[in-house]
Amino acid sequence: MIAVERIKIKGHHNIRALHKTTFEVTKDDYVTERGDCIIGIMADKSINDLSDEFKKIAKGDSFIYAVIRVKNLFDIIRGKGSSKFILNDDRKLVFRRSNFVEKSTVMIFADKAAKDINRNIIDYLKQGEEGEVYLLASYNSLKDEEIFRVISNFYPISFA
Repeated sequence: MIAVERIKIKGHHNIRALHKTTFEVTKDDYVTERGDCIIGIMADKSINDLSDEFKKIAKGDSFIYAVIRVKNLFDIIRGKGSSKFILNDDRKLVFRRSNFVEKSTVMIFADKAAKDINRNIIDYLKQGEEGEVYLLASYNSLKDEEIFRVISNFYPISFA
């Protein structure tokens, strides 16, 4: 069983993406230079807006994948779900390297934080470009090509 979500985001000139342990997308329409974990603003979804199906899988012994797309650039972040997830925040989604959980945590044990995300993607976001974050929750481990195939089945876009 797999659940997929798409979150549309927008960049901002203050995006720095230098945080070593997390990254975040927010519905807020601004970011200060102190918000060095934020990679996207004006998100069209927060955790509260994710489907019940996604939340159910994410709260199990699951694999969580985030695919960040800006223009034709992609970066994949792999992590885990947790039965400890609260998944109850109306503003943001936070992806963490650690196993710390609070209401906005949507991924733990992430293999990347803000500082690790493809710098060409971050440069576009600093210029105010729009992008997407695709979230997948799965009970099975997925390879990159499987992740892209699942996303393209739900959201018909070219991953060329």
